Amino acid sequence: MSDLQGKHLVLGLTGGIACYKAAELCRAFVKEGATVQVVMTEAAERFITPVTMQALSGRPVYTSQWDARESNGMPHINLSREADAIVIAPCSADFMARLVQGRADELLSLLCLARPIDRVPLLLAPAMNREMWAHPATQRNMAQLVQDGTTILGVGSGFQACGETGDGRMLGPHELLEDIVASMQPKLLRGRRVLVTAGPTFEAIDPVRGITNHSSGKMGFAVARAAREAGADVVLVAGPVALATPRGVRRIDVQSAREMLDAVQAEAMQADVFVATAAVADWRPASFSADKIKKAEGAAPPALAFVENPDILQAVAQGERARAGRLFCVGFAAESGDLLANAQAKRARKGVPLLVGNIGPAAFGQDHNEVLLVDAQGTWQLPRASKRALARTLVAEIAGRLTNP
Repeated sequence: MSDLQGKHLVLGLTGGIACYKAAELCRAFVKEGATVQVVMTEAAERFITPVTMQALSGRPVYTSQWDARESNGMPHINLSREADAIVIAPCSADFMARLVQGRADELLSLLCLARPIDRVPLLLAPAMNREMWAHPATQRNMAQLVQDGTTILGVGSGFQACGETGDGRMLGPHELLEDIVASMQPKLLRGRRVLVTAGPTFEAIDPVRGITNHSSGKMGFAVARAAREAGADVVLVAGPVALATPRGVRRIDVQSAREMLDAVQAEAMQADVFVATAAVADWRPASFSADKIKKAEGAAPPALAFVENPDILQAVAQGERARAGRLFCVGFAAESGDLLANAQAKRARKGVPLLVGNIGPAAFGQDHNEVLLVDAQGTWQLPRASKRALARTLVAEIAGRLTNP
């Protein structure tokens, strides 16, 4: 199921060159399963046409509070009551000021004022020149909007249409989509600090070779995103992977198991939850060659000796914070067979309250997976689903255990 399946969004456009991004945002909403009702101010029509937004949304665009299509003459009531959320993107400095003042002399500000504030969230994606963004009046207005219950989605920084460079650009459509989806998730971990490891580790043999595995990091990144969506402050310690950092997540990049251990131990001191999804190499070469090991014609391959890497999950799970009940640890087991027995044995050996088992070769690099959850009470299977959906289910399981240990 798509992230916005069954949701009905009002997408409001105000005047600004960033209206071109609103076209792609509208398309992204539709692709994620939402129905989208576009409402445009007169200024927005100077930058993009209602015909364009109608084609992308598949619905007639509203531009006037006197729209004759509404039999009761109240589009501001009808449109706001139908919405699951109202998103203003782009939101100009002028429109922010209008919202603060409670102005209601055109349709978009009118329906924002008329919305049922307790069940229809208002989300703003500001877009303006850097000086306008930094102006004390804009900052005061933004603070008042937040106090009134509005969500400010933030701005990007970079080259602006006016030729200047700085803060104030509207975020990209996919950044906004991720933030808007996150805003609609239950905040099960609000106020919690979550530490996640993800991906493989790389154990160097020489400057160009090393030992690693097929882990893509997708499951760990999905867990980090799901925890952030649930309201947590998230730190992601990532091995060498080619994945974008989830919005709002602080990322620490590492290579080897020892680097990962150092990063985890430093961050675990402030964490409430530790989720060890990383596929950490069990062994590393006993020695590292500073120069590339050259192949000699007719010579035997070099002999490699190995030493055991530190067990990161076990070290954290048996640490003082975990033993005192202040750190909830979740382990992952990537097996090639006999999943039930191996997962149960690993949970007991590591001393963690919850372990997630899966068949590694079937999961590495994939967008979907099926997993086995193992705790002291038993085991149960989560059927095949997207890693994002599984991550959200896992976060809900963790939150439940924190609330009812």
